[in-house]
Amino acid sequence: MPQVVVFDRFGGPEVMHVVEEPAVAPAAGEVRVRMEAFAVNPLDLMMRSGASPAPITLPHARLGVEGTGIVDAVGPGVGGVGAGDAVVLAAVPDAAVRGSYAEYVTLPADRVLARPAGLGVAEAAAVWVGFSTAYGALVEKAGMRPGDRVLVTAASGSVGRAAMQVARRLGAVPIAVTRDGRKRAELLAAGAAEVVTTDSSPVAEAVRAHTGGAGADIVLDLVGGPGRRDLAAAARPGATLVTAGFLDPRPASIPAGTPLTIHGYRSFEHTLDPAVVARMAAFLNAGLRLGAIRPVVGETLSLGEVVEAHRRVEQGRHAGKVVVTI
Repeated sequence: MPQVVVFDRFGGPEVMHVVEEPAVAPAAGEVRVRMEAFAVNPLDLMMRSGASPAPITLPHARLGVEGTGIVDAVGPGVGGVGAGDAVVLAAVPDAAVRGSYAEYVTLPADRVLARPAGLGVAEAAAVWVGFSTAYGALVEKAGMRPGDRVLVTAASGSVGRAAMQVARRLGAVPIAVTRDGRKRAELLAAGAAEVVTTDSSPVAEAVRAHTGGAGADIVLDLVGGPGRRDLAAAARPGATLVTAGFLDPRPASIPAGTPLTIHGYRSFEHTLDPAVVARMAAFLNAGLRLGAIRPVVGETLSLGEVVEAHRRVEQGRHAGKVVVTI
């Protein structure tokens, strides 16, 4: 019988366990995907630990918002996708019910996309969440243009790396922010035009040095917390700040009257919009063909090692996405 990862209480990685349950037949407008791999994302850890921004119903909650597999059944009225098609999951907003940590996932047909050509299974499992979040925040929300100087926090993470690639692809100038100066060479190799290390210099001072005193045109804050005040100070008057992360749960504030346009961003506002998803897919596929966009897979583990996968993500013992193959 097919296997599914569930948790019955909030806590550390050890609360997850594998159970067997029948695969759900697709209803009208749905497809069933035989999963080949899924990636571990920070939202998964938040859901499992009880820190999710959305309520989770226990027991028998599932996990997973990202993955890839093969369509093995389609429900009535489904067009454009059929059995045997390789796909990636484009949106799983109800991950506690339909999460991708499973051998089979049944979900609406408009929430899968054709697997991009040229990607292996592990790469396909790791590409969509990071890329779609970066593209949605920078292009759809902030209106990024060629020449824009884009400050990216948590730059060594999957969304940060994708943001630098998206910025480069559009002719913008990505400036990476990291706490660890030892990551400078790695981030330059990943596409950063400049790297600001918060352990060695004030963010605003360093950014202005890299921008001829002007400041950043767009700030993508993937961390949150008190550091947001320093990011605001690093932006030019009239710049755009997009808050798209919650790694630091402490309150984040910006001085009143700061001349910024501020947007909050959550990826589901775009990944549930078919028109935007079509633009995302077109941009992604073009970037992959040209070699301008590429997901970074750090480690691959088996389904039986899902607890260890979460431990590695929590402890930061990975360079790139941690992927679990099925």
